[in-house]
Amino acid sequence: MAKNAPPRWDRKMQQRLARGEAAALGELYDRFASLVHSQAHRMLDDETAADLVTREVFGYVWENPDAYDPKEGSMRSWVARLTHRQSVRRLREESGPREDPDEDGSGLEERVHRATVAARADYIVASMPAPLRAALELAYIQRRDYRQTAADLGVTEDEARRRLRLGLQLLSTAHTRPLEGMSPPGYGRPL
Repeated sequence: MAKNAPPRWDRKMQQRLARGEAAALGELYDRFASLVHSQAHRMLDDETAADLVTREVFGYVWENPDAYDPKEGSMRSWVARLTHRQSVRRLREESGPREDPDEDGSGLEERVHRATVAARADYIVASMPAPLRAALELAYIQRRDYRQTAADLGVTEDEARRRLRLGLQLLSTAHTRPLEGMSPPGYGRPL
């Protein structure tokens, strides 16, 4: 397979959606709904708005399956980009029009930035290898030190420290790196 070729599942899914197969939409929803909803909820901090964004994203995918370009990344990253764009659009709509067009919108932009970083962190944790995720969950959610984490995982203390260090290094990229396939604002087709 060529390096930039999309996974076979992505190509077949796009073809099935283009043919109008409702079962394909159901399969896509089953695979990515939790990603879409959790990313939207994290960004919007509103269950109802996250539900609406989820419906809008899958509605868009159903109506525009050819908008997916395999050269720009996986279907998962495309759906994540759509979710991000739609969530940002909702945040901007919530803030309403500014009275003074020259007014600095840094409050909204800061909120969008914080929500984007949080969504990236969620994505990173969800996609990191299970051993790293398990070590981080024990250490930071269950408040175990590295010795307790090692004992719970059945690994050496050095291995527990290595997993924690690597997991934290991955998480630290949430502040500096976009999601896989994520593009700067305004990139690509509108949702």
